[in-house]
Amino acid sequence: MSTADSHGASKQYPTLSRRAPTPGKATILALGKAFPSQVIPQECLVEGYMRDTKCDDASIKEKLERLCKTTTVKTRYTVMSKEILEKYPELATEGSPTIKERLEIANPAVVEMALKASISCINEWGGSVKDITHIVYVSSSEIRLPGGDLYLASQLGLRNDIGRVMLYFLGCYGGVAGLRVAKDIAENNPGSRVLLTTSETTILGFRPPNKARPYDLVGAALFGDGAAAMIIGANPVIGKEFPFIELNYAVQQFLPGTQNVIDGRLSEEGINFKLGRDLPQKIEDNIEEFCKKLMSKAGLTEFNDLFWAVHPGGPAILNRLENNLKLKTEKLGCSRRALMDYGNVSSNTIVYVLEYMREELKRDGGEEWGLALAFGPGITFEGILLRSL
Repeated sequence: MSTADSHGASKQYPTLSRRAPTPGKATILALGKAFPSQVIPQECLVEGYMRDTKCDDASIKEKLERLCKTTTVKTRYTVMSKEILEKYPELATEGSPTIKERLEIANPAVVEMALKASISCINEWGGSVKDITHIVYVSSSEIRLPGGDLYLASQLGLRNDIGRVMLYFLGCYGGVAGLRVAKDIAENNPGSRVLLTTSETTILGFRPPNKARPYDLVGAALFGDGAAAMIIGANPVIGKEFPFIELNYAVQQFLPGTQNVIDGRLSEEGINFKLGRDLPQKIEDNIEEFCKKLMSKAGLTEFNDLFWAVHPGGPAILNRLENNLKLKTEKLGCSRRALMDYGNVSSNTIVYVLEYMREELKRDGGEEWGLALAFGPGITFEGILLRSL
């Protein structure tokens, strides 16, 4: 296969790339991920959480045990540790004004994880940090000025004229939103290389259980911590860069009148979330039309002809999507695998799904076209039409 480089010359892509990238279209050139050192097997979570929050309510314990089984999560990573709780015991005390303490933990933690993920990604890419022209930094876990994008750029040794974009508090759709923004930057700035970094911790939302806040238990059973990174660029350098996914077309859409279905409020105690029970139904009612809008750009009509990289917000959302679109069971396999291995890590999780998807697409006869999807506060739908290379 051949295509034109940025100077118009035709060059051959290596045979390991089955399809040539479309000239001018953004591609994913490398991936990286990182996690805190504290790993929690799901079967150990209930006893640890009840102990750490000094809760002895049998009904709460029973409900958390049930939730831990239904989430399908097996393993998660967390910044929270015995040492942190010993230093900040007030984090496990109901009603304590602890936002200052939480940010003292979260702000450096998210940058540390982002740094490790970015270094891993840059090493896979093989380029120089000096060739990175832009950074898109995504997090719903830190609050400060300047933001983590500046700290990350400094610690990586990026150029001081790098273009920086922060995407804060987008929640679970932040990773796909970051891809959309990175795509726009890469395609409108010839020769650019964009570092997209996402980093999340549950420190802001950690608190003892309270029957008046049932969603706290869902969060305890489902969410994890970690970071991820990708290098995005158009017109890959032949023989030096090896794209595996093309970002062909992106759409963001919100559902009018649903802004209270996913509700997050910052207070002196941290961040509080409320999740409407009708969230899976709202997504199910609107997902088919949204997917068809993306697919129409490539003349696609059959859902099972695509590969699917869906943010696994929880098993209920994946099940509704699978049933509504009549997807074959294996179509959401990468999303279910990421949920099982890491939990819902908010904006990061789509990168973990794409890493598993990269393995799947190496098979002979893998699908050419696919969709990346995520859902979050708004209710906001983010989607990208992908092309396997």
